Amino acid sequence: MEFCPKCGSRLVPKKKKEGKESSLALVCPKCGYKKRESSGKVEPKIAKVIQHKPQELVAVISKEEQKLRTLPTVRVECPKCGNNLAYVWQVQTRGADESSTQFLRCTKCGYTFREYS
Repeated sequence: MEFCPKCGSRLVPKKKKEGKESSLALVCPKCGYKKRESSGKVEPKIAKVIQHKPQELVAVISKEEQKLRTLPTVRVECPKCGNNLAYVWQVQTRGADESSTQFLRCTKCGYTFREYS
């Protein structure tokens, strides 16, 4: 990314045709400044935008992964069976400026419940 030496705006790549050959030049959209092209075949680098599908960003915990029992445990009474041990994890379910929600899963019956902090 390069900036205009005159006004400080970001220079954008523009294609320039000269006869049958075309080349790239960096141009300021504000003041019209054009950066001299380097002699030779070196062209300015253009960033490539990579877009990810929403499915790639969502983590799904399957039944097999839930059986691994790698989550930390905490002593709390299960409202369903009365067991005193549960797996615990936190998820940001509301706004970033609010506290996260604490989820608990009973180690005995598998009942999942939550605590709002």
